[in-house]
Amino acid sequence: MKTVEIKVEQGILRGEVTESKLIFKGVPYAKPPIGNLRFSSPQAPDRWLGVRDALEYSKICPQPKAANPFYRKEFYNYEQYPYPEMSEDCLYLNIWAPNRKSEHGYPVAIWLHGGAFDHGYGNEVPFDGEAFVQNDVILVTINYRVGVFGFFAHPQLKEEDPAHCVSNYGILDQVFAIRWIRKNIEAFGGDPDNITLFGQSAGAISVQTLISSPTTRGMIAKAIIQSGAGVDNPIFKHKNVEEAYETGEEIMKLVGAKNIQALRQIPAQKLVDILPKLSKHDNRLLFGPVVDGFVLEDTLDELAKRGDVQNIPYIIGANGNDFGLGMDEPMRKSKYYQSMIDFANLRNEYHGKPTYLYLFNRKLPSDDAGAFHSAELWYMFGTLSRCWREMEVRDYKISDEMVSAWTNFMKSAEPGKGWKPYTEENSFIRMFL
Repeated sequence: MKTVEIKVEQGILRGEVTESKLIFKGVPYAKPPIGNLRFSSPQAPDRWLGVRDALEYSKICPQPKAANPFYRKEFYNYEQYPYPEMSEDCLYLNIWAPNRKSEHGYPVAIWLHGGAFDHGYGNEVPFDGEAFVQNDVILVTINYRVGVFGFFAHPQLKEEDPAHCVSNYGILDQVFAIRWIRKNIEAFGGDPDNITLFGQSAGAISVQTLISSPTTRGMIAKAIIQSGAGVDNPIFKHKNVEEAYETGEEIMKLVGAKNIQALRQIPAQKLVDILPKLSKHDNRLLFGPVVDGFVLEDTLDELAKRGDVQNIPYIIGANGNDFGLGMDEPMRKSKYYQSMIDFANLRNEYHGKPTYLYLFNRKLPSDDAGAFHSAELWYMFGTLSRCWREMEVRDYKISDEMVSAWTNFMKSAEPGKGWKPYTEENSFIRMFL
Protein backbone atom coordinates (compact mmCIF):
# COMPACT_ATOMS: atom_id res chain seq x y z
CA MET A 1 0.00 0.00 0.00
CA LYS A 2 1.29 3.45 -0.94
CA THR A 3 0.57 6.23 1.52
CA VAL A 4 0.37 10.01 1.53
CA GLU A 5 0.43 12.56 4.35
CA ILE A 6 -1.92 15.54 4.59
CA LYS A 7 -1.99 18.23 7.27
CA VAL A 8 -5.34 19.09 8.86
CA GLU A 9 -6.20 21.40 11.75
CA GLN A 10 -5.39 18.80 14.42
CA GLY A 11 -2.19 17.39 12.92
CA ILE A 12 -0.85 15.23 10.10
CA LEU A 13 -2.86 12.31 8.69
CA ARG A 14 -1.48 9.35 6.76
CA GLY A 15 -3.86 7.89 4.17
CA GLU A 16 -3.79 5.53 1.22
CA VAL A 17 -2.91 6.79 -2.25
CA THR A 18 -3.46 5.09 -5.60
CA GLU A 19 -2.89 6.34 -9.12
CA SER A 20 -6.39 7.85 -9.21
CA LYS A 21 -7.46 8.58 -5.63
CA LEU A 22 -6.69 9.41 -2.01
CA ILE A 23 -8.47 7.43 0.72
CA PHE A 24 -8.51 8.52 4.36
CA LYS A 25 -10.47 6.33 6.79
CA GLY A 26 -11.29 6.87 10.43
CA VAL A 27 -10.55 10.60 10.56
CA PRO A 28 -11.63 12.11 13.92
CA TYR A 29 -13.93 15.11 13.58
CA ALA A 30 -14.89 15.39 17.27
CA LYS A 31 -13.66 14.35 20.68
CA PRO A 32 -14.83 10.84 21.73
CA PRO A 33 -18.27 11.31 23.40
CA ILE A 34 -17.41 9.11 26.36
CA GLY A 35 -17.65 9.51 30.13
CA ASN A 36 -19.12 12.90 30.98
CA LEU A 37 -19.41 13.69 27.25
CA ARG A 38 -22.07 11.00 26.81
CA PHE A 39 -25.33 12.93 26.15
CA SER A 40 -23.40 16.14 25.40
CA SER A 41 -22.92 18.29 22.33
CA PRO A 42 -19.82 17.28 20.31
CA GLN A 43 -16.51 18.88 21.24
CA ALA A 44 -13.49 19.74 19.07
CA PRO A 45 -11.07 16.82 18.63
CA ASP A 46 -7.71 16.92 20.37
CA ARG A 47 -4.57 17.71 18.41
CA TRP A 48 -1.96 14.99 18.02
CA LEU A 49 1.80 14.91 17.70
CA GLY A 50 3.53 13.14 14.84
CA VAL A 51 1.57 11.37 12.10
CA ARG A 52 -1.79 9.70 12.71
CA ASP A 53 -2.75 6.73 10.52
CA ALA A 54 -6.07 7.05 8.67
CA LEU A 55 -5.86 3.67 6.95
CA GLU A 56 -8.70 1.72 8.61
CA TYR A 57 -12.35 2.42 9.34
CA SER A 58 -13.16 3.33 12.92
CA LYS A 59 -15.42 1.39 15.23
CA ILE A 60 -19.10 2.18 14.75
CA CYS A 61 -21.46 3.83 17.23
CA PRO A 62 -23.29 1.48 19.66
CA GLN A 63 -26.37 -0.02 18.01
CA PRO A 64 -28.31 -3.24 17.50
CA LYS A 65 -27.59 -5.35 14.44
CA ALA A 66 -30.16 -5.03 11.66
CA ALA A 67 -33.18 -7.05 12.85
CA ASN A 68 -35.04 -7.44 9.55
CA PRO A 69 -33.83 -10.67 7.85
CA PHE A 70 -34.44 -9.22 4.38
CA TYR A 71 -32.13 -6.26 5.02
CA ARG A 72 -29.60 -8.42 6.84
CA LYS A 73 -29.24 -10.51 3.71
CA GLU A 74 -29.27 -7.49 1.40
CA PHE A 75 -26.80 -5.15 3.08
CA TYR A 76 -25.10 -6.95 5.96
CA ASN A 77 -23.42 -10.06 4.59
CA TYR A 78 -21.49 -10.82 7.77
CA GLU A 79 -19.58 -13.74 6.23
CA GLN A 80 -18.08 -11.64 3.45
CA TYR A 81 -18.11 -8.33 5.32
CA PRO A 82 -17.62 -8.93 9.08
CA TYR A 83 -19.72 -6.72 11.33
CA PRO A 84 -17.61 -3.84 12.67
CA GLU A 85 -16.73 -3.50 16.33
CA MET A 86 -18.73 -0.96 18.32
CA SER A 87 -17.56 1.79 20.65
CA GLU A 88 -18.85 5.10 21.94
CA ASP A 89 -15.57 6.46 20.54
CA CYS A 90 -17.10 6.55 17.07
CA LEU A 91 -17.17 10.12 15.72
CA TYR A 92 -15.04 9.63 12.63
CA LEU A 93 -15.38 10.26 8.90
CA ASN A 94 -13.98 8.78 5.69
CA ILE A 95 -12.75 10.68 2.62
CA TRP A 96 -12.28 9.60 -1.01
CA ALA A 97 -10.69 12.30 -3.20
CA PRO A 98 -9.22 12.45 -6.72
CA ASN A 99 -5.42 12.20 -6.81
CA ARG A 100 -4.98 15.14 -9.16
CA LYS A 101 -5.04 18.87 -8.81
CA SER A 102 -8.13 20.94 -9.50
CA GLU A 103 -7.82 24.63 -10.31
CA HIS A 104 -10.92 25.65 -8.35
CA GLY A 105 -11.26 22.72 -5.95
CA TYR A 106 -13.43 19.63 -6.31
CA PRO A 107 -17.08 19.63 -5.25
CA VAL A 108 -17.66 17.79 -1.97
CA ALA A 109 -20.49 15.33 -1.25
CA ILE A 110 -21.27 14.50 2.39
CA TRP A 111 -23.28 11.29 2.86
CA LEU A 112 -25.60 10.78 5.85
CA HIS A 113 -26.54 7.12 6.30
CA GLY A 114 -30.02 5.82 7.12
CA GLY A 115 -31.09 3.32 9.74
CA ALA A 116 -34.17 4.74 11.53
CA PHE A 117 -31.84 6.80 13.76
CA ASP A 118 -31.05 3.70 15.81
CA HIS A 119 -28.48 1.96 13.59
CA GLY A 120 -26.20 2.54 10.59
CA TYR A 121 -22.67 3.75 9.94
CA GLY A 122 -20.53 5.49 7.34
CA ASN A 123 -18.78 2.45 5.88
CA GLU A 124 -21.70 0.14 5.20
CA VAL A 125 -21.19 -2.31 2.35
CA PRO A 126 -22.85 -0.22 -0.43
CA PHE A 127 -20.96 2.99 0.41
CA ASP A 128 -17.79 3.68 -1.58
CA GLY A 129 -16.23 6.73 -3.20
CA GLU A 130 -14.69 5.15 -6.30
CA ALA A 131 -17.50 6.15 -8.69
CA PHE A 132 -17.62 9.69 -7.28
CA VAL A 133 -13.86 10.17 -7.60
CA GLN A 134 -14.01 8.98 -11.22
CA ASN A 135 -16.50 11.80 -11.79
CA ASP A 136 -14.35 14.44 -10.05
CA VAL A 137 -16.31 14.61 -6.79
CA ILE A 138 -14.93 14.13 -3.27
CA LEU A 139 -17.07 11.80 -1.14
CA VAL A 140 -17.16 12.03 2.66
CA THR A 141 -19.12 9.55 4.79
CA ILE A 142 -19.58 9.99 8.52
CA ASN A 143 -20.58 8.15 11.67
CA TYR A 144 -22.96 9.95 13.99
CA ARG A 145 -24.49 8.89 17.30
CA VAL A 146 -27.70 6.87 17.01
CA GLY A 147 -30.35 5.50 19.34
CA VAL A 148 -30.21 6.46 23.01
CA PHE A 149 -26.71 7.93 22.54
CA GLY A 150 -27.82 10.28 19.76
CA PHE A 151 -31.32 11.30 20.80
CA PHE A 152 -31.81 10.85 24.56
CA ALA A 153 -33.67 13.80 26.09
CA HIS A 154 -34.10 14.84 29.71
CA PRO A 155 -34.68 18.15 31.54
CA GLN A 156 -31.43 17.70 33.51
CA LEU A 157 -29.47 17.95 30.25
CA LYS A 158 -30.84 21.43 29.56
CA GLU A 159 -29.35 22.68 32.82
CA GLU A 160 -25.80 21.59 31.98
CA ASP A 161 -25.63 22.42 28.25
CA PRO A 162 -24.47 25.98 27.34
CA ALA A 163 -26.82 25.98 24.35
CA HIS A 164 -29.64 24.50 26.46
CA CYS A 165 -29.72 21.54 24.10
CA VAL A 166 -31.76 18.62 25.42
CA SER A 167 -31.36 16.05 22.64
CA ASN A 168 -30.39 15.92 18.95
CA TYR A 169 -26.79 14.90 19.68
CA GLY A 170 -26.75 12.78 16.51
CA ILE A 171 -27.79 15.80 14.45
CA LEU A 172 -25.24 18.00 16.21
CA ASP A 173 -22.59 15.41 15.30
CA GLN A 174 -23.57 15.90 11.66
CA VAL A 175 -23.31 19.69 12.03
CA PHE A 176 -19.90 19.31 13.66
CA ALA A 177 -18.71 17.04 10.84
CA ILE A 178 -19.82 19.58 8.22
CA ARG A 179 -17.89 22.30 10.04
CA TRP A 180 -14.77 20.12 10.23
CA ILE A 181 -15.05 19.35 6.52
CA ARG A 182 -15.45 23.02 5.61
CA LYS A 183 -12.32 23.87 7.61
CA ASN A 184 -10.14 21.05 6.28
CA ILE A 185 -11.35 19.79 2.90
CA GLU A 186 -9.13 22.16 0.91
CA ALA A 187 -6.16 20.08 2.08
CA PHE A 188 -7.72 17.16 0.15
CA GLY A 189 -8.38 19.26 -2.95
CA GLY A 190 -11.99 20.15 -2.12
CA ASP A 191 -14.00 23.36 -2.40
CA PRO A 192 -15.53 24.17 1.03
CA ASP A 193 -18.10 26.43 -0.63
CA ASN A 194 -19.42 23.67 -2.90
CA ILE A 195 -20.80 21.08 -0.49
CA THR A 196 -23.73 18.83 -1.37
CA LEU A 197 -25.44 17.15 1.55
CA PHE A 198 -27.19 13.90 0.65
CA GLY A 199 -28.79 11.08 2.59
CA GLN A 200 -31.36 8.31 2.47
CA SER A 201 -34.20 7.33 4.84
CA ALA A 202 -33.12 8.60 8.30
CA GLY A 203 -30.26 10.25 6.40
CA ALA A 204 -32.83 12.04 4.22
CA ILE A 205 -34.67 13.26 7.32
CA SER A 206 -31.28 14.42 8.61
CA VAL A 207 -30.66 16.36 5.39
CA GLN A 208 -34.05 18.07 5.59
CA THR A 209 -33.39 18.83 9.27
CA LEU A 210 -30.05 20.45 8.47
CA ILE A 211 -31.36 22.55 5.58
CA SER A 212 -34.09 23.76 7.97
CA SER A 213 -31.79 24.47 10.93
CA PRO A 214 -30.09 27.75 11.87
CA THR A 215 -27.01 25.70 12.82
CA THR A 216 -26.00 25.20 9.16
CA ARG A 217 -26.93 28.48 7.48
CA GLY A 218 -24.55 29.21 4.60
CA MET A 219 -22.72 25.88 4.91
CA ILE A 220 -24.59 23.80 2.29
CA ALA A 221 -24.66 24.55 -1.45
CA LYS A 222 -27.01 21.75 -2.62
CA ALA A 223 -28.97 18.86 -1.13
CA ILE A 224 -30.31 15.46 -2.20
CA ILE A 225 -33.15 13.93 -0.16
CA GLN A 226 -33.72 10.21 -0.84
CA SER A 227 -36.73 8.28 0.48
CA GLY A 228 -37.56 9.90 3.75
CA ALA A 229 -38.65 13.51 3.81
CA GLY A 230 -40.92 16.08 2.20
CA VAL A 231 -43.95 17.93 3.57
CA ASP A 232 -46.59 16.17 5.71
CA ASN A 233 -44.75 12.90 5.21
CA PRO A 234 -46.82 10.13 6.88
CA ILE A 235 -43.70 8.09 7.66
CA PHE A 236 -41.99 10.58 9.97
CA LYS A 237 -43.45 12.91 12.58
CA HIS A 238 -41.29 14.87 15.00
CA LYS A 239 -41.38 14.38 18.71
CA ASN A 240 -41.75 17.57 20.65
CA VAL A 241 -39.61 18.08 23.74
CA GLU A 242 -42.28 16.76 26.12
CA GLU A 243 -42.64 13.50 24.15
CA ALA A 244 -38.86 13.14 24.01
CA TYR A 245 -38.73 13.66 27.78
CA GLU A 246 -41.26 10.84 28.22
CA THR A 247 -38.99 8.45 26.31
CA GLY A 248 -36.04 9.71 28.35
CA GLU A 249 -37.82 9.00 31.63
CA GLU A 250 -38.76 5.54 30.36
CA ILE A 251 -35.09 4.85 29.57
CA MET A 252 -34.03 5.98 33.05
CA LYS A 253 -36.56 3.65 34.69
CA LEU A 254 -35.65 0.65 32.53
CA VAL A 255 -31.97 0.83 33.51
CA GLY A 256 -32.55 1.97 37.08
CA ALA A 257 -30.72 5.31 36.78
CA LYS A 258 -31.89 8.10 39.11
CA ASN A 259 -30.02 10.94 37.40
CA ILE A 260 -27.93 11.76 34.33
CA GLN A 261 -24.62 11.03 36.04
CA ALA A 262 -25.87 7.56 36.95
CA LEU A 263 -27.06 7.02 33.38
CA ARG A 264 -23.59 7.94 32.10
CA GLN A 265 -22.18 5.03 34.12
CA ILE A 266 -24.50 2.43 32.56
CA PRO A 267 -22.63 0.10 30.13
CA ALA A 268 -23.27 1.04 26.49
CA GLN A 269 -24.54 -2.44 25.59
CA LYS A 270 -27.25 -2.24 28.25
CA LEU A 271 -28.54 0.96 26.64
CA VAL A 272 -28.57 -0.78 23.25
CA ASP A 273 -30.40 -3.82 24.64
CA ILE A 274 -33.35 -1.83 26.01
CA LEU A 275 -34.46 -0.59 22.57
CA PRO A 276 -37.11 -3.32 22.00
CA LYS A 277 -38.70 -2.46 25.37
CA LEU A 278 -39.29 1.22 24.62
CA SER A 279 -42.76 2.51 23.70
CA LYS A 280 -43.43 4.03 20.30
CA HIS A 281 -45.80 6.97 19.80
CA ASP A 282 -48.33 6.57 16.96
CA ASN A 283 -46.08 4.18 15.04
CA ARG A 284 -43.45 6.90 14.72
CA LEU A 285 -39.71 6.33 14.77
CA LEU A 286 -38.51 5.78 18.31
CA PHE A 287 -35.66 8.25 17.83
CA GLY A 288 -35.09 11.21 15.57
CA PRO A 289 -34.74 15.00 15.51
CA VAL A 290 -36.59 16.78 18.31
CA VAL A 291 -38.08 20.27 17.98
CA ASP A 292 -35.91 21.79 20.71
CA GLY A 293 -35.74 25.48 19.77
CA PHE A 294 -32.03 25.19 19.01
CA VAL A 295 -31.41 22.65 16.24
CA LEU A 296 -35.03 22.97 15.10
CA GLU A 297 -37.23 25.95 15.84
CA ASP A 298 -40.33 24.19 14.49
CA THR A 299 -41.31 20.99 12.67
CA LEU A 300 -39.88 20.32 9.21
CA ASP A 301 -43.41 20.62 7.79
CA GLU A 302 -44.04 24.08 9.26
CA LEU A 303 -40.58 25.36 8.33
CA ALA A 304 -41.04 24.20 4.72
CA LYS A 305 -44.54 25.66 4.53
CA ARG A 306 -43.31 29.11 5.50
CA GLY A 307 -40.26 28.89 3.25
CA ASP A 308 -37.80 28.75 6.13
CA VAL A 309 -35.38 26.32 4.50
CA GLN A 310 -32.14 27.06 2.72
CA ASN A 311 -32.66 28.46 -0.77
CA ILE A 312 -30.45 25.99 -2.62
CA PRO A 313 -31.01 23.50 -5.47
CA TYR A 314 -32.57 20.17 -4.41
CA ILE A 315 -33.09 16.67 -5.70
CA ILE A 316 -35.84 14.79 -3.85
CA GLY A 317 -37.27 11.39 -4.62
CA ALA A 318 -38.27 7.91 -3.57
CA ASN A 319 -38.39 4.24 -4.54
CA GLY A 320 -41.43 2.55 -6.06
CA ASN A 321 -41.80 0.12 -3.16
CA ASP A 322 -40.47 2.29 -0.35
CA PHE A 323 -41.65 0.88 2.96
CA GLY A 324 -43.48 -1.85 1.03
CA LEU A 325 -42.19 -4.40 3.51
CA GLY A 326 -44.26 -2.82 6.25
CA MET A 327 -46.72 -0.38 4.69
CA ASP A 328 -49.48 -1.65 2.43
CA GLU A 329 -52.16 1.01 2.66
CA PRO A 330 -52.44 2.70 -0.78
CA MET A 331 -53.55 6.05 0.63
CA ARG A 332 -50.59 6.20 2.97
CA LYS A 333 -48.28 5.45 0.06
CA SER A 334 -49.84 8.17 -2.08
CA LYS A 335 -49.42 10.68 0.77
CA TYR A 336 -45.80 9.62 1.05
CA TYR A 337 -45.07 10.36 -2.63
CA GLN A 338 -47.23 13.50 -2.59
CA SER A 339 -45.12 14.86 0.29
CA MET A 340 -42.14 15.16 -2.07
CA ILE A 341 -44.17 16.88 -4.79
CA ASP A 342 -45.48 19.29 -2.15
CA PHE A 343 -41.90 20.10 -1.14
CA ALA A 344 -41.08 20.99 -4.77
CA ASN A 345 -44.26 23.06 -5.12
CA LEU A 346 -43.43 25.03 -1.99
CA ARG A 347 -39.91 25.76 -3.21
CA ASN A 348 -41.44 27.09 -6.45
CA GLU A 349 -44.03 29.10 -4.52
CA TYR A 350 -41.21 30.85 -2.66
CA HIS A 351 -39.31 31.40 -5.94
CA GLY A 352 -36.59 29.08 -4.74
CA LYS A 353 -33.79 27.56 -6.75
CA PRO A 354 -34.68 24.48 -8.85
CA THR A 355 -35.98 21.27 -7.29
CA TYR A 356 -35.64 18.02 -9.25
CA LEU A 357 -37.84 14.98 -8.59
CA TYR A 358 -37.12 11.30 -9.28
CA LEU A 359 -38.64 7.86 -8.79
CA PHE A 360 -36.43 4.77 -8.64
CA ASN A 361 -38.65 1.94 -9.87
CA ARG A 362 -36.26 -0.78 -11.01
CA LYS A 363 -37.53 -4.12 -9.71
CA LEU A 364 -34.28 -5.71 -8.63
CA PRO A 365 -33.42 -9.14 -10.06
CA SER A 366 -33.22 -12.46 -8.18
CA ASP A 367 -36.39 -12.12 -6.06
CA ASP A 368 -39.76 -10.33 -6.02
CA ALA A 369 -38.93 -7.50 -3.57
CA GLY A 370 -39.35 -4.88 -6.29
CA ALA A 371 -37.90 -1.37 -5.94
CA PHE A 372 -37.67 -1.75 -2.17
CA HIS A 373 -36.60 0.85 0.38
CA SER A 374 -32.81 1.43 0.09
CA ALA A 375 -32.49 -0.53 -3.19
CA GLU A 376 -31.09 2.51 -5.01
CA LEU A 377 -27.98 2.60 -2.80
CA TRP A 378 -26.21 -0.09 -4.85
CA TYR A 379 -26.91 1.95 -7.99
CA MET A 380 -26.08 5.53 -6.97
CA PHE A 381 -22.83 4.45 -5.29
CA GLY A 382 -21.86 2.28 -8.28
CA THR A 383 -21.35 -0.79 -6.07
CA LEU A 384 -23.60 -3.36 -7.78
CA SER A 385 -20.76 -5.88 -7.82
CA ARG A 386 -20.90 -6.10 -4.01
CA CYS A 387 -24.55 -7.17 -4.01
CA TRP A 388 -25.52 -10.87 -3.87
CA ARG A 389 -28.02 -10.45 -6.70
CA GLU A 390 -27.39 -11.49 -10.30
CA MET A 391 -27.37 -8.03 -11.82
CA GLU A 392 -28.12 -7.55 -15.51
CA VAL A 393 -26.72 -5.20 -18.16
CA ARG A 394 -29.75 -3.00 -17.56
CA ASP A 395 -28.81 -2.60 -13.88
CA TYR A 396 -25.32 -1.36 -14.72
CA LYS A 397 -26.84 1.10 -17.19
CA ILE A 398 -29.18 2.48 -14.49
CA SER A 399 -26.26 2.70 -12.09
CA ASP A 400 -24.21 4.70 -14.60
CA GLU A 401 -27.17 7.04 -15.15
CA MET A 402 -27.65 7.61 -11.42
CA VAL A 403 -23.97 8.17 -10.66
CA SER A 404 -23.79 10.60 -13.58
CA ALA A 405 -26.91 12.51 -12.49
CA TRP A 406 -25.88 12.71 -8.83
CA THR A 407 -22.32 13.84 -9.56
CA ASN A 408 -23.42 16.30 -12.28
CA PHE A 409 -25.75 17.88 -9.73
CA MET A 410 -22.95 18.00 -7.16
CA LYS A 411 -20.73 19.79 -9.67
CA SER A 412 -23.10 22.17 -11.42
CA ALA A 413 -26.49 22.00 -9.61
CA GLU A 414 -27.97 20.41 -12.74
CA PRO A 415 -28.34 16.61 -13.07
CA GLY A 416 -28.27 16.89 -16.88
CA LYS A 417 -29.52 14.66 -19.72
CA GLY A 418 -32.97 16.20 -20.02
CA TRP A 419 -33.83 16.05 -16.32
CA LYS A 420 -35.87 19.23 -15.88
CA PRO A 421 -36.81 20.96 -12.62
CA TYR A 422 -40.28 20.18 -11.27
CA THR A 423 -42.73 23.06 -11.68
CA GLU A 424 -46.49 23.43 -11.75
CA GLU A 425 -46.34 23.88 -15.52
CA ASN A 426 -43.79 21.10 -16.02
CA SER A 427 -44.43 18.22 -13.59
CA PHE A 428 -41.32 16.32 -14.68
CA ILE A 429 -40.25 13.32 -12.60
CA ARG A 430 -37.10 11.46 -13.68
CA MET A 431 -37.74 7.72 -13.77
CA PHE A 432 -35.00 5.16 -13.12
CA LEU A 433 -36.47 1.89 -14.44
